[in-house]
Amino acid sequence: MLYIKKILIVILLSMIALGVSAQEFRCSVSINSQQIQTTEKQIFETMKQTIEDFVNNRKWTTLTFEAHEKMDCNIGLILSERASLTEFKGQLSIQIRRPVYNSNYTTGLFNYIESDFQFSFNESQPLEFDINSFTSNLSSAISYYLYMFLGITFDSYALMGGENFYEVARTIAQTAEKSGYRGWRGTDGQKARYWFMENYTNATYQELRKANYYYHRLGLDMMTKDQDEARRNIMEALRSIQKVHKIRTNLLAVQIFMDVKIPEISNIFTPATDAEKKEIYNIVKEISPINLNKIKGFDGR
Repeated sequence: MLYIKKILIVILLSMIALGVSAQEFRCSVSINSQQIQTTEKQIFETMKQTIEDFVNNRKWTTLTFEAHEKMDCNIGLILSERASLTEFKGQLSIQIRRPVYNSNYTTGLFNYIESDFQFSFNESQPLEFDINSFTSNLSSAISYYLYMFLGITFDSYALMGGENFYEVARTIAQTAEKSGYRGWRGTDGQKARYWFMENYTNATYQELRKANYYYHRLGLDMMTKDQDEARRNIMEALRSIQKVHKIRTNLLAVQIFMDVKIPEISNIFTPATDAEKKEIYNIVKEISPINLNKIKGFDGR
């Protein structure tokens, strides 16, 4: 039965549409323009509304999402420079959360800040997106992240379930690479958005995608049914993340996963056995030592 469901999901995911009605995301946008000296503040309100309309009023897949199934998304821009009437620089922050089955709880999937984001915006023009052509860095970057989000989300519901969405993100990145904007090439730095896509499409790191499924579908989604079994599966997910780390240290996707999940992991394993806590401590110490202070007491001291 699980195999049949997986096949059905993969078939559905293969039918990606780029229509015009809201289905998948519930996104809020914030624009901070305090560093820009201008009396023309209306453009920032227009920018906010334009981005929200682009994300929320567009159909990104052929699937129908119920209201409680939509993914909560936050996009923030902290603008530091207006180089011309239409050219801007600043920080781009992205967060997304996934609902957990049979609960009111949502879990973080992604939380990331691009510190050097450049884009053009014309308030008289809507954001356009075409998978096979580059129209603007703003629309391409947002679309890229949305498809990465869809890939991660569907991986969390079915093992390797997000494959087709990652391929769309890859196409967006390859198309945008020729634009000259930073972030689309692997040579743009270890934290370039290129690497986030590469980590999830590189077969060498497939354990990362397995971890996503075990952590969410077999872990969090099972917490109300069998907490002990759910914790065992979340532990298995962390072991998979550890395997990826052993293949290549400081992988961007692993860093983001751990940064987002550590507070949640601490809560989940607080009532666990001492042996489980010790294993969690050793895994975090190995792959994300910067987060050790968030799991105090797990080392048995």
